[in-house]
Amino acid sequence: MCSSLAGPDCCGGLDNIDFRQADLCVMNWLLGYVDPSDPYFVAAVLTIAFNPLFWNVASLEGWKRAGGPWSCGRGFAEAELRTSCDHLEGARRVARWEQKTRKLSRAFGSPYLACYALGGAIVLLNVLRSHCFTQAMLSQPRMHSLDNPTAYLVGLALLAVGGVLVLSSFFALGFTGTFLGDYFGILKEARVTTFPFNILDNPMYWGSTANYLGWAVMHASPAGLGLTAVVALVYVIAILYEEPFTAEIYRRKSSQLRKRS
Repeated sequence: MCSSLAGPDCCGGLDNIDFRQADLCVMNWLLGYVDPSDPYFVAAVLTIAFNPLFWNVASLEGWKRAGGPWSCGRGFAEAELRTSCDHLEGARRVARWEQKTRKLSRAFGSPYLACYALGGAIVLLNVLRSHCFTQAMLSQPRMHSLDNPTAYLVGLALLAVGGVLVLSSFFALGFTGTFLGDYFGILKEARVTTFPFNILDNPMYWGSTANYLGWAVMHASPAGLGLTAVVALVYVIAILYEEPFTAEIYRRKSSQLRKRS
């Protein structure tokens, strides 16, 4: 249906688009509720993005203890990282340095103490993230269509579901299991498959996402909904970053147990 166009055909690229004709109503509506340049919003985005990056880079110090490959071309974990995290090359160099030197375990004198320290830092960072998230919501307009008792109850239900997933995950994994002890060579006998892991992969991440979603709905906050989407996206990236390592750790342990038997 492009015969009426003069000059380049319909596949001529963006030069054929008259952006003056674009309908900006949706964008204008969104920007009426969310100001991405607001300092609280920017701080929330930065803390959301930083947390998983920090604990994955920091915890890779223990990867050598678990016998995992890291140098180029030495296993599927590196291939997965190359695919999903090339844009984090600087962080990857830091992780290689820590993996080679094992600074955390040496500094604390024990992989358990290093894991506890990492876990404590993660908890504090999560408190900071939640604070920034809340401040970003409070600093921006509420959505009137969400500001009603029904929506509030829906948010409360999401908060309850998220709390169940997070707490049950913690009790199933324990402290070291929750805070990446397997990266320090602190392994369970086998990967946990009890509730909630028998109904959902990575339930702690999705429980946390549900918490933020419920909190945003309870506050009738479009900014909170946008930040929740950022939380979910960052967790997806973190899963891509973590899963190959965890799978390889337990594959190696299972292989060693079979050889011993």
